[in-house]
Amino acid sequence: MSSDTHLQPNSRPVWRDYLELTKPRVVLLIVFTALVGMFLAVPGLPPLRALVFGSLGIWLAASSAAAVNHVIDQRIDSEMARTRHRPLPEGKLDDVRAVIFSLVLGVLSMALLIFWVNPLTAVLTFASLIGYAIVYTLWLKRATPQNIVIGGAAGAAPPVLGWTAVTNEVHADALLLFLIIFAWTPPHFWALAIARRDEYAKIGMPMLPVAYGVALTRLHILLYTIILTLITIMPLLTGMSGIVYGIAALVLDARFMWHAWRLYRDAESDAARPMRTFWWSIAYLGYLFGALLIDHYTSLFLKLV
Repeated sequence: MSSDTHLQPNSRPVWRDYLELTKPRVVLLIVFTALVGMFLAVPGLPPLRALVFGSLGIWLAASSAAAVNHVIDQRIDSEMARTRHRPLPEGKLDDVRAVIFSLVLGVLSMALLIFWVNPLTAVLTFASLIGYAIVYTLWLKRATPQNIVIGGAAGAAPPVLGWTAVTNEVHADALLLFLIIFAWTPPHFWALAIARRDEYAKIGMPMLPVAYGVALTRLHILLYTIILTLITIMPLLTGMSGIVYGIAALVLDARFMWHAWRLYRDAESDAARPMRTFWWSIAYLGYLFGALLIDHYTSLFLKLV
């Protein structure tokens, strides 16, 4: 941890630097999938207390983990074009402030979840925080090309956390939501890793395209997209969701498969294809979970009428 306390002049409000530490766009998707888990867990509307404090607690925990990630990765962030302008590499904030900020967020998160939601959600959220901030960022990320596959479990937890916040139990349907994000994570992140391969190689990060080449990574993306497609059919087969979700999943999976196939076949002649696949994967997950939510309440409405 750096002992340098001399911060660089900052031309923007300092709160924006702290906000950037939380990776707000990533956390927004995390909280959204947790909210979907909350709404799917009950036939009507989730209890207001669990909805508000559960969402807030999960958001604070994810933000805390993101801040820890900034602290641990600041050296490699400074060497990558995508991340060199983050607050720590630029000297807008120092390690001590970032660590204290992360600890405050984490403590507030645990307090909210323990006293206002339920201890099970607090324990699972804490495990997810440690899994991402420590196990993945500090160890797996630097240890194995399969880092994102193993570490993806922490990122797949939010729907389960949302479900347990409302029901105080881990349900099979919640684990199905977990599996969807778990299978989605490798093709999502490996597309970015292909686009940033040279930068990862420069800093010695053993991402899959660095360790085994781009061709094998493209094949892995295609295979994992097939696995993802098969998993997204399961909510329809188990009765968790209905025809509205089924149609949406079919369309979304077909589009994702098209991107994966084009990446597999045309990546060498289309330099923009990896990033197109990456950005589509983000939209895909949002649309898919939105379809789960719409289907849930469409089915309830049809039962009432």
